[in-house]
Amino acid sequence: MKTKRKFSMVGRPPKFREERKPVTMTLPTRVLEILRAVDPDRARAIAKLATAADFRLTGRKSVEIVEVAPGRGLIVVAKNLSLEGIKGLHLVEIAPARYLITVQKNLSVESLEVQLRDKSEDAGEKSEDHKFLSELLTVIRQQRRGRAISKEEVLVINI
Repeated sequence: MKTKRKFSMVGRPPKFREERKPVTMTLPTRVLEILRAVDPDRARAIAKLATAADFRLTGRKSVEIVEVAPGRGLIVVAKNLSLEGIKGLHLVEIAPARYLITVQKNLSVESLEVQLRDKSEDAGEKSEDHKFLSELLTVIRQQRRGRAISKEEVLVINI
């Protein structure tokens, strides 16, 4: 008497327990070698590196002051779409998922604060955008009140 095998899955078992989507991409050979060093399975390597870069999972703050010289620091943030549309503000990626805030000469710190406050209020109190913008506003406000904030020029090359 032959028994039939029952399979609950069709194809290979999933690598990840969360929702997933197939993706096709072309990468430089150098990047493929780096991925191979992280994990022989490319998908797992990419997932590991993405997780490591996610500030929410690394304990890294989404807004922080990074000391760049004795007694001198820069505001560094995680990318947040709520910063888009703020006139005169630009983000410059300085490390994976870490951005330097740059502002145009004619944008005052006070004007920047007003725009950030407006965006924060529009975001809704329970949203991630509101939380992020509140953190950024707190940093800027504290530095302004302590007269510790200044604007200096940074050379940015358009390529």
